[in-house]
Amino acid sequence: MSDSTLERILNQATQQAEAAEVYYLSSQDTPINFENNRLKSLQTKAREGIALRLVCDGRLGFASSTDLSRLDDLVSAAIQTSEIGAQVEFELARDVQLTTPKSDFQPPPTQELVEVGQGLIEQVHAYNPDILVDVGFHIRSSSVKVATTSNVWTQRSRQILSASLSGNLVKGEDFLQAYSYDIQRDGYPDCDRILQDLLLKYRRAERQATITSGTFPVLFTPRAAASTIGRLFDTILSGQAVVQKASPLADKVGEQLFDPRLTLFEDPNIGASACPFDDEGTPTHRKVLIENGSVNQFYWDRRWAARGGCQPSGNGFRSGLSRPTPDLVNLCMIPGKTAMPDLIAGMKEGLIVDQVLGAGQSNQLAGEFSVNLDLGYKVENGEIVGRVKNTMVAGSIFEAFKSLVDLGVSPEWVGGSAYLPCLLFEKLSVKSKK
Repeated sequence: MSDSTLERILNQATQQAEAAEVYYLSSQDTPINFENNRLKSLQTKAREGIALRLVCDGRLGFASSTDLSRLDDLVSAAIQTSEIGAQVEFELARDVQLTTPKSDFQPPPTQELVEVGQGLIEQVHAYNPDILVDVGFHIRSSSVKVATTSNVWTQRSRQILSASLSGNLVKGEDFLQAYSYDIQRDGYPDCDRILQDLLLKYRRAERQATITSGTFPVLFTPRAAASTIGRLFDTILSGQAVVQKASPLADKVGEQLFDPRLTLFEDPNIGASACPFDDEGTPTHRKVLIENGSVNQFYWDRRWAARGGCQPSGNGFRSGLSRPTPDLVNLCMIPGKTAMPDLIAGMKEGLIVDQVLGAGQSNQLAGEFSVNLDLGYKVENGEIVGRVKNTMVAGSIFEAFKSLVDLGVSPEWVGGSAYLPCLLFEKLSVKSKK
């Protein structure tokens, strides 16, 4: 999509509208998938499209299209939707000129990744030939352009290579699935690390263990912490939830609600998802959301920032060609001072949560979590004694952080969207079904 074409769309839109914004997305994904020990698919998928927002007679119009040969129809559709659109409460981004240099990283040839996948399968089978192994690689590239009639012209691109490894082991009625993955921007995933991570999970799960229902110390690995604790903070720190009075943190800025060792921040300059501007053309910046246990600020797109009487924070992001909504580039947590083996060694009787099923069933807007363990381990006298089944962990982040033992000293990237350490809580509710 040439710059001149984007400019033509803006010029055409402003013949009838007071202001306009063009969002252009181009992406390509080459997945290489092995299922049940065999190469299943190898193909490339590409998509390209434009979303147009405009202000016409004080009302917001929106349209999107993947047919770039009918851009006149796109403008007409956006004008028509403005007739029934909401009154505009915010301004489009203005006076931003940002272009990121295109990476010169060259991903490995497809055949090389196929060979790596076959090697991973062989190494898992060297441990246990009964494991059905899935391997996935994704070579993803994307380009985004945002332009407005208020002197915004931004462009960014990125290239991501991800690797996932999972195994399914069936013994009678017992089904064990373990997985690991790594995502790198302009680099190679650490396939040896994800292999060793997967094998460690299987070694820890070789023996069965039981735990009674009650209150126990519970340790969340970084991945489990992202799926439970991180997901909750994502939800209740959103400016949209605050304006809608759905967040328990609304009107709590400046109050210390959590353990003073908890500091949460977003840093758009690091990680696989790093970006200098959001999908509205607003520059991103590092922000501390919770500092030393106190609520510091929330994150906003332009629409909800206007409704909340705040400045947009560069957190307006889209799913595909949809309208932007508040979202984080990443969620990071200041680590603690204790290594995970030492945290485990200090547990007399407790539980390690490694993988959870889905997002769990809980009232997220109240800061509550209730998750079924996909993979978890029993700890006795500082030692992992085996895998537990049919077990659930529930609690509230407000109560959990009142019993925080410590955060791990070594944070890990979980995908490209979370950089968290492990977390050990002294008292959480555990329910076990025998």
